[in-house]
Amino acid sequence: MKSNKILNILIAVIAIIGAFLFIRIFMEDVDTLKVDGDLQNKVISPIIYFSTILFYAAVVIAIVLSLWNLIRNPQNLKKTLLGIGVLGVVLIVAYFMSDTQAVLDTQGEVLPGGEEGSTTNKWVGTGIIYSIILGAIASLFFVYDLVKGLIKS
Repeated sequence: MKSNKILNILIAVIAIIGAFLFIRIFMEDVDTLKVDGDLQNKVISPIIYFSTILFYAAVVIAIVLSLWNLIRNPQNLKKTLLGIGVLGVVLIVAYFMSDTQAVLDTQGEVLPGGEEGSTTNKWVGTGIIYSIILGAIASLFFVYDLVKGLIKS
């Protein structure tokens, strides 16, 4: 119960700080805010820094708690490592399926950085194929689950 109170207080403090920073933006003249760089730094930068800090804190907390849970429960660790291994195999398959052809714009000219043989092209192609493979697998499981649900009904 005590940790719940602390969490609620922490959430309230974060909300109050965010509201204060947000209200500061609306207290300024819109036209002046658009053109005055010093005013933008004074008013907008703090809320951006605050949001960035909250984002990084959320990421770190999520990773730490996930790792802590994996360490405490070895069965989940085995399943997680198996899942990561399968994703790694799918990534390797996608990498070998991708190509390094030149990337062209609408006029048929090669885009800067999109030259044939570029590693960027290879990894972008890998990401696209990886997404397609995972999407296809997810679709198959969705259809399987749908059919299984219809048969049970």
